[in-house]
Formats: sequence, C-alpha cells, structure tokens
Amino acid sequence: MINNILKGIQAYTGTFALISKLKLWKYFAIPILISIVTATIIGLSAYGFSDNMGRFIAKVWVWDWGKATFTTISTFIGGIMIVAIGLILYKHIIMALSAPFMSPVSEKIETHLTGVEQHNHRNTSFKDQLWRGIRINIRNLAKELLVTIPILLLNFIPLIGNIASSVILFLVQSYYAGFGNMDYTLERHFKYRESINFVGRYKGIAIGNGMVFMLFLLIPVIGVILVLPLSVTASSVNTVKLLEQERSLNQNSIIV
Repeated sequence: MINNILKGIQAYTGTFALISKLKLWKYFAIPILISIVTATIIGLSAYGFSDNMGRFIAKVWVWDWGKATFTTISTFIGGIMIVAIGLILYKHIIMALSAPFMSPVSEKIETHLTGVEQHNHRNTSFKDQLWRGIRINIRNLAKELLVTIPILLLNFIPLIGNIASSVILFLVQSYYAGFGNMDYTLERHFKYRESINFVGRYKGIAIGNGMVFMLFLLIPVIGVILVLPLSVTASSVNTVKLLEQERSLNQNSIIV
C-alpha cells in the first residue's frame, strides 16, 4: 500500500513536460473553467453557511453552563464540516462534468506511452463519457458522504479527535479523488463494475494521486487551475502502466 501511494505521488514528476510535449493544454480549457466556477460557488456558499451550521450544532447543548464554550467549538466544527462537504462536492462535480474532455487526454497519453496508435478500446461517445462520469461520481459521492459524517463526529473528542479526523478525512478524500482520475483511462477499457474492481485492487495508487490533488486545492487560485491538468496526467500515466502490467501477467498465465 505505502509503495503504491508513493508511486501515485511520484507520477506527478514530469507532468508539465508531458502536457507540453503532447500539446494537451487546449483540452483543459473547459475543465479549468468548470473548476474555477465550481470552486467560487462552493467557496462563497461555505463562507455563508459555516456560522449557521455552528449555531445549529450548538442547539444540542441545552444547558446554560458551558454554553458559550460549546457554541465556539460548534462554530469551529461547523466550519470544518462545511469545508469538508464543499471539497467533496467540488471534486465530484468537476470530475463528472470534465469526463468527456479528460478522456481524449488520457487516450493521447496512453498512445504516447504504449506506442500503439490503434487500440481495441470500448467505443464511447461524448454523451456516454459524460454519463459514465456522472454515474461514477454520484456513486463515489454517496459512499464518501456516508464515511465522512461519522469521521467528522471525531472532532468532538478534544485534541486527538481533531487530529485523527483530519488525517482520516484527508485519506478518504484523496482516495475518491484518485478514483475519479483513474476512471478517465479505465472508461475505455472496462465497464462500470470492472473499473470499480480495478481501482479497488490499486487503492494506494488512487490515494497517492488524490493526496497531491487535495494539496493543490490549498493553493489559492492556482490550485483550482492546475489541479485537473496535473492530476489527470499523473493518473493516466500510472493507470496505463497498471493496465499494461495486468495484461502482461494475464498473457504469461495463458502461456503457462
């Protein structure tokens, strides 16, 4: 697992050069616009709703003693919850809507890495790719929210709970971010369920890719601009290598 996480991170090395070499920047124009608009809307919403969430949580404390302290803690936790949910929504929205634009990018990277111009891929249209992206990300969004809510409750445990919650939440968000990036390549090779099984076998790769994805979002403005080009390129490189590796192993098994 650790080794695969490191591979997922290391794949970002040389992504700028690869994008420029294959002249891929033009494919990212619309996804970058989607990313900026989505980030702006969710950011403004998070800013407006954090205090409301804090006051809502504070209503649980019905006693007068410690009310002010609990309200302060609740406002802080409310802010974390809004940011966490905002990040979850952000990444799944941009990944779903960007799917038809990212598929050509991953295909060009695959052609470059394998040297094969004509692949026996699944033939999918713009509409198919968009629907696939929406379907995968709705599925991942539902699962991530179910896992995230109990993790956020750890924040009510002083100090240790805050640290544990942040680390686990970061890893969960990283996994699903990497999952979405890997599917841009897997979409051409596997059906819906087969892709889910494939990513399940390489969770570390998905987490490593997603960790850098999530860290990019901490960089103001530049982060939301570069996060998709770099993460999709890195993920495509790793996923193509994994597909070639599995294909090689399968061929060896048949020969034996």
